[in-house]
Amino acid sequence: MATLTIRNLDEQVKRQLRLRAARHGRSMEEEARAILGETVNNEAGSAAETPGLGTRIHLHFAPLGGVDLELPQRASLAEAATFSQPPA
Repeated sequence: MATLTIRNLDEQVKRQLRLRAARHGRSMEEEARAILGETVNNEAGSAAETPGLGTRIHLHFAPLGGVDLELPQRASLAEAATFSQPPA
């Protein structure tokens, strides 16, 4: 088992952790382990099962079909902007 030290924990967070631990009948250390374990396990499971936003958008619009656009050939290269004063 690994050891984790958390420095500079806000007093309000510590107080809420102590109250939450008491409600669940656990020590603060046990409560922190439970919170970390649940959070990491839920995050890992949901990332593997839930498609990302881009995939969901694609799946939503895929039945409509795609659009092929004709892009015109560029006649000249883009020119750099100049910031000098125009002649008076």
